Amino acid sequence: MSVREKKRPRGRPRNIFAEAPQPSQSLDRALRLLKILADHDGLTLSDLAAHAGLPVATAHRLVTTLAAHGLVEPGAAAQTWSIGLEALRIGMAFRRRNNLALLGRPYMLALMERTGETVNLALLDQDAAVFVAQAECPHPLRAFFAMGERRALHASGIGKALLAVMTPQRRQALLALKPLAAFTPKTLTDPAALQADLDEINRRGWALDDEEANIGMRCIAAAIFNEFGEGVAGVSLSGPTARLTLDKVEALAREVMACADAITTAAGGIRPQSPPSLQSPP
Repeated sequence: MSVREKKRPRGRPRNIFAEAPQPSQSLDRALRLLKILADHDGLTLSDLAAHAGLPVATAHRLVTTLAAHGLVEPGAAAQTWSIGLEALRIGMAFRRRNNLALLGRPYMLALMERTGETVNLALLDQDAAVFVAQAECPHPLRAFFAMGERRALHASGIGKALLAVMTPQRRQALLALKPLAAFTPKTLTDPAALQADLDEINRRGWALDDEEANIGMRCIAAAIFNEFGEGVAGVSLSGPTARLTLDKVEALAREVMACADAITTAAGGIRPQSPPSLQSPP
């Protein structure tokens, strides 16, 4: 008696890489329209079609289908189309499984390999920067941060990078929670000196911890932003002052900022065009 072959469940094919399926032209075009609308606050049908390189009639057919699923919405007054609420719900599903430590690791490893120094990622948690990931360099003498270690915002590269992109009100509230403790003779404990440093960080886009947390160690850091343009984490490059010399700082800072921007983009965040002023309101 023959044994009947067990049926394979429907869904993913046996080998998804065995052959390259032909993409759906309609789906490809519809997704292109979504991406274009995501980059704009609202487009007329003719402008949307022009951006996508499609006939207006084709764009209209696709966009009305997307609207039926809530992915786009028409604006009656301005006769424009915008991203719909259902797109947010789908995006939130990604956010639920999003993990900056996992998303950032490939970029951290690449930065470590390019520079030869240890790369860290820390999250903003109340009044501290908490280290959650590290790509260690191979040098015997190197920076080390235990996972879960908390560092004061005013005395760490990532902490200062995050303070610099906060609104004045939020920054003042955090710094008022406790005195500016001195960890080394170089720690910025004077509010005016810290303010001047944050002004400079805000201007150039990166922070320098110049032996302010540990003597003999320097750290260059830049902020990572969420979808609202708020600084929620940071990436840093750390090493001994003998290797991470002051004449190398600016070139390395460009590498660190590029890494932070890449992680921001991978996580669905946006770098704000104009960081909030560091000056206190009158």
